[in-house]
Amino acid sequence: MYPGPDDPDLGVFVQGMERALEGRGHELARAVLDGRGGGKRRYLELARETRRVAREFRPDVVYAHFLVPAGWVAARVDAPLVVTAHGRDVRNIGSVPGIATLTRSVVGKAHAVVCVSDYLRRELELKLPAARGKTAVIDSGVDLERFVPQDQAEARQALALDPDGPLFVCAGSLSARKNVVALADAFARIGRGRLVFLGDGPLRGELAGRAGVQLAGSVGHEEMPRWLAAADVVCQPSLIEPFGQVVLEALACERPVVGTKVGGPAELLTPETGILVDPADPVELARALEAALALPRPNAAARAVAEEHDVKRQAARVEELLLRAAHPDPRA
Repeated sequence: MYPGPDDPDLGVFVQGMERALEGRGHELARAVLDGRGGGKRRYLELARETRRVAREFRPDVVYAHFLVPAGWVAARVDAPLVVTAHGRDVRNIGSVPGIATLTRSVVGKAHAVVCVSDYLRRELELKLPAARGKTAVIDSGVDLERFVPQDQAEARQALALDPDGPLFVCAGSLSARKNVVALADAFARIGRGRLVFLGDGPLRGELAGRAGVQLAGSVGHEEMPRWLAAADVVCQPSLIEPFGQVVLEALACERPVVGTKVGGPAELLTPETGILVDPADPVELARALEAALALPRPNAAARAVAEEHDVKRQAARVEELLLRAAHPDPRA
């Protein structure tokens, strides 16, 4: 996953880590999928491109994102392997035929397996005990220079939004896993304000036409800071969220968050910065939206949490793993 001309929001967290590693003085060459289309055939294209790049670049270490398929492709390169698990690749183990076998081979080859949350690490080690002893928890981090506090009134004016009334913003695909219909139902219980969905997906039709609900469609990553600044509350009540990139970006913009209890957001949110919610309980979700409105805006405590996850800091931690893989201790 990597941003491309037709899908500029695809894999921006991978691009952010890449740029941070380059900023630390490393030379990178990439083999990526920069579009959502192409079906399974695109994995063959990724394999061919990986072989070509590896042959020309001759890397000291290969760093893959997602255990399968990218990790399996990367494991074919004659170089030490470090791979990051992001969520779906772990969920696929045991639910998609053959994935467990492929993942086991990737983990066996890998010098280290990075998980973007402790929740995901536990899930991986439960499903694949062979990963124990190889895992490290390092999230994708947030660009603190891009995601910064902004004036809310100016942000709303720039986006042609109503300057008054509470504004709830939800960013992500309009899918069942993101729990968007339940969020819209919970918002209707409040009876005031506006709920904006940033993204598109199969459940768009179930959200269109609801009172107070706006479907803004897919939004480029460069526009996200302004949308987050315009919000009073950022909502991520997914049924499961392996990490919670938008949660972290909202915290960097000093905005309170309503986040799911299932997954990584519980490792990011504190009582001062957000409300954790059972995503399956619409009544609790509505109460959480109201409670989040009472949290400070701007929220200095939220920014302090985000600073602990600066992408530059996370890149330094990944760098350590890459260097160990490229230059292993012969005494180990």
